[in-house]
Amino acid sequence: MSELFSTLSLYLSRSFVVNALIVGVLIALCSSLLGVTLVLKRYSFIGDGLSHVAFGAMAVAAVLGLTNNMPLVLTITVLCAVLLLRMGKNAKIKGDAAIAMISVGSLAIGYLLMNIFGTGSSNLSGDVCSTLFGSTSILTLSDFDVWMCIVLSVIVVLFFVLFYNKIFSVTFDESFARATGQRAGLYNLMIAIVIAVIIVVSMQLVGSLLISALVIFPALSAMRVFKSFKSVTVCAAIVSVFCALIGLLTSILAGTPVGSTIVAVDIVVFVIFFIIGAFTKGRKA
Repeated sequence: MSELFSTLSLYLSRSFVVNALIVGVLIALCSSLLGVTLVLKRYSFIGDGLSHVAFGAMAVAAVLGLTNNMPLVLTITVLCAVLLLRMGKNAKIKGDAAIAMISVGSLAIGYLLMNIFGTGSSNLSGDVCSTLFGSTSILTLSDFDVWMCIVLSVIVVLFFVLFYNKIFSVTFDESFARATGQRAGLYNLMIAIVIAVIIVVSMQLVGSLLISALVIFPALSAMRVFKSFKSVTVCAAIVSVFCALIGLLTSILAGTPVGSTIVAVDIVVFVIFFIIGAFTKGRKA
């Protein structure tokens, strides 16, 4: 045990590990805040769809040879979030069909572009696998990446705090919110844009295919035990940060993939909360 703590303290003395932990905690916190809203509004798959869009955008950036792909990926993902919201209201193309169409199309086009034009790397399959499932790139973050993550995280948290009541109203009864004069469409659009921002930032941590787990699992875990919107959101945030920290530290010490390790911890915590929820319900009954 003492050897484990000494190894851990050695890693924590390295700046790149501290940067990875800071980014991991911020991403986990932001993902959990709006995860509850997505689950309750049955928009869970929008995260999955936008993550595939981000993959396609990263492929375009790689083909163009951009050294910093964040602006392009963020712009394309936000535009697709707006498009998904508009298409979801179209009677001819339902919301789930629109997500599936854009999701699969982006993933296919991104991989096709990377194969046709190449990305400057001889290990194409490795690059694609790292992008989809996460890699150790979280441990090689530049100062710009860290500060960009901090700024975007502050924006996301401020958005959630300042518009908490509006988010609450459009989450539980959008029709009533519209009837009372609230601009539900605008708030839904803002939620979609913020989700797009979270997904682009999260890709460095868990990869595009595992982002939905980071958004959904903490919310589902909290819902097993708590009932009110505020308590579920607070619990989801705590669970998400805890799982991110444990997953990152385990990944660093054991040399396992970052994204998969964090998701595995999320699954274990969900099972624990599921058992606790079933036990407490049984006692109340």
